[in-house]
Amino acid sequence: MTTLEPHTIGEAADRLAAAARTGQPCSPVRDLIGRDDIASAYWIQSRNIDALLASGRTVVGRKIGLTSPAVQRQLGVDRPDFGVLLDDMDCTGAGPLDITRVLQPKIEAEIAVILDVDVTEELTAERAPDVVSTVFAAFEIVDSRIADWDISLADTVADNASSGLFVLGDSVPRVDAPDLASVAMTLTADGVEVSTGRGSDCLGSPWNALVWLANTCIEFGAPLRAGDIVLTGALGPMVPVAPGSTYTTTISGIGTATATFTHRPEEDR
Repeated sequence: MTTLEPHTIGEAADRLAAAARTGQPCSPVRDLIGRDDIASAYWIQSRNIDALLASGRTVVGRKIGLTSPAVQRQLGVDRPDFGVLLDDMDCTGAGPLDITRVLQPKIEAEIAVILDVDVTEELTAERAPDVVSTVFAAFEIVDSRIADWDISLADTVADNASSGLFVLGDSVPRVDAPDLASVAMTLTADGVEVSTGRGSDCLGSPWNALVWLANTCIEFGAPLRAGDIVLTGALGPMVPVAPGSTYTTTISGIGTATATFTHRPEEDR
């Protein structure tokens, strides 16, 4: 429960919302809430998500962030977080991704799942596969409304866990999926390898990440529901997006995902 005054929560939420609206990154919000006030950061996240829902957008799932030790080291944090996936973040099958939709994009290869049932009771690693229908190779295009990615854990949580866009690629039924801890991931940019990792780089296994998320969402009073898409977290270091480039990930036993980005308008002149 946050102890901050509502006007402070509102000021931080408005700063992030204005950055998203104008395309101009803002200063960190930790000057308002403190770098370790995670409860307040989730209140800020919820305030901005509620405003987007009121404008007509809908929730399609959740994303887990900061599951990879490599990404934690990149951002200087030491624990996972989560954000909300909205319908217009899904760029699956949409063709080239409009680079102007994101401010400071980075891309990371992940395993995504679709839930088969509501998860309203505590989940264990042993039971986690039973709540999933489908397993995907996927991309998350992470983004930060905060200038130069100058973030603490509280900053990224408040900023909807630095969510941006996502793309689902090839899939397999959960019953045909390999051991997710042992899968190998490669990520290429225009055919050049730029990131590698394994399923075990995601909290030991993407199933562990799903367990953490499901149980955390129950604690927050917003349990995961059947049909939700869950991005389980990066399998390797995230990579800055170069406008005009094509990124392809291959995840063993699951398949590939591809994301191509447009050039920025000024590059076409």
